Amino acid sequence: MANGTIVKVSGPLVVASGMRDANMFDVVKVSKHGLIGEIIEMRGDNASIQVYEETSGLGPGEEVVSTSQPLSVELGPGLISNIYDGIQRPLNEIMEKVGTNLHRGVAVPALDREKKWEFVPTANVGDTVVAGDIIGTVQETKAVTQKIMVPFGIEGEITDIKSGEFTVEETVCKVKTKNGVREVSMMQKWPVRKGRPYKQKMSPDMPLVTGQRVIDTLFPIAKGGVAAVPGPFGSGKTVVQHQLAKWADADIVVYIGCGERGNEMTDVLNEFPEIKDPKTGLTLMERTVLIANTSDMPVAAREASIYTGITIAEYFRDMGYSVALMADSTSRWAEALREMSGRLEEMPGEEGYPAYLGSRLAQFYERAGRVYTLASEERTGELSVIGAVSPPGGDISEPVAQATLRIVKVFWNLDSSLAYRRHFPAINWLKSYSLYLDGMKDWYDKSISPEFIECRTRMMLLLQEEAELDEIVKLVGVDALSAPDRVKLEAARSIREDYLHQDAFHEVDTYTSLDKQLLMMKLVLAFYDKSMEALQNGISLNSLFALPVREQIGRFKYTPEVSVNQEFDRIIKQIDVELEESLKEA
Repeated sequence: MANGTIVKVSGPLVVASGMRDANMFDVVKVSKHGLIGEIIEMRGDNASIQVYEETSGLGPGEEVVSTSQPLSVELGPGLISNIYDGIQRPLNEIMEKVGTNLHRGVAVPALDREKKWEFVPTANVGDTVVAGDIIGTVQETKAVTQKIMVPFGIEGEITDIKSGEFTVEETVCKVKTKNGVREVSMMQKWPVRKGRPYKQKMSPDMPLVTGQRVIDTLFPIAKGGVAAVPGPFGSGKTVVQHQLAKWADADIVVYIGCGERGNEMTDVLNEFPEIKDPKTGLTLMERTVLIANTSDMPVAAREASIYTGITIAEYFRDMGYSVALMADSTSRWAEALREMSGRLEEMPGEEGYPAYLGSRLAQFYERAGRVYTLASEERTGELSVIGAVSPPGGDISEPVAQATLRIVKVFWNLDSSLAYRRHFPAINWLKSYSLYLDGMKDWYDKSISPEFIECRTRMMLLLQEEAELDEIVKLVGVDALSAPDRVKLEAARSIREDYLHQDAFHEVDTYTSLDKQLLMMKLVLAFYDKSMEALQNGISLNSLFALPVREQIGRFKYTPEVSVNQEFDRIIKQIDVELEESLKEA
């Protein structure tokens, strides 16, 4: 164990001498307060330490003690529905211990050491197990069964396995390995900067269904995929992430508020326990882990919060679950990197960010994926990562947004002009993209219908043509357009207002299944096709745009899922009836 002495304090950076025996990324306890820090640079026997707590009042001469362990998280029963800070300190337990203000140097274990959990073994004495094999289960919440796995590095024959109630530290299983008998408890530790191992990563070929039409139809994210949501203040990043947390087709949600404003995290903390989870009928917190790292907490802890969150997410992925991780926002994490880099006096890159910004972001996003997990049986798990980016002034040409776009395959560009027009989700359909679409075409064809991708392609084409026609309209006015072009504009308006616009607070419109999305697309396109046909038969534009059925098409999105098929058939017939009547009058 290396003991050193503080020689310099510069904000969250502390330099200690006499640390020759310490290693990079070792966790250290700083001063008599026992502040948690991590070694991020070694020069001779001087260690530069990133301190994850407030350093005011520290001075040269105070002691620094290395734990000789990397920054690690505790994984086991008790994670779900818990609220942690950036270094996995449970905020509820700290509040009970010291009150509502977070004091520095408070040491509370991440997992409750006294609570007993009902362990139900699924393996038997005599079974041969390898790392990742499930030896038992714990019903952690009503919605989540935690699977207790053999820790990494243990392989052999089970000599003893118990059932009953145990704390996370008590031995529930003994495994005879080449190096003797190893005791297995329900808790394991894992260093946060190291990705958890797996057998093989697969190409993502099925969508993470979110129920948000602009995402699922136009710019889908794959299960195990990565997406970025950049946007200026007020464009709806947080609402998009809340909607994804609530509705995405994932078993577990890990939500990281990285450097978020306190009131935004308060909204999350207040809303998630109140939101009724549509899958289980329980509250959303029953399958959620929250990492609350607000903007007034020490800057350095933002880096730890990102790694803490993704390590917890990987743990649930290894059980075979589909996990969705929301990081809000990676820009504030990058700001922490910039501050620490400046204090270390490193050569700055673009806009003062460190030159290694891109590789750090890539290391984070690379930990997402759809994998075959470590286990003797074949088991797959998915970890999808959605990172919000908050570029200053909404300018996505800045380094964090650009570095993120080089890594992710889905880009949802939030547009302040759409937000000002009250068009939510404010995802700009001309600037956003998804590179997963081609790989998922087979899934859409088999699971929904071959028509889905066809309708999506036609709708995108209409929206692009609308943008071109808008330029002409701005110059010479709408009356200069031909009748077919005006019908095109009207169809594009219908796509925007009746399809892409979605009310997150409406009980029916908040979520749309893929089957209903297909019917909605077919309805909009059917009216467009039949209108074009009617034009050739001599119907006037005014009578076409005045048809009452157009309002029914617009209101179709408020139709409950159980009656969409009947309503779709009725509206299709109504279109034909009204067009025939208009043709007779013409």
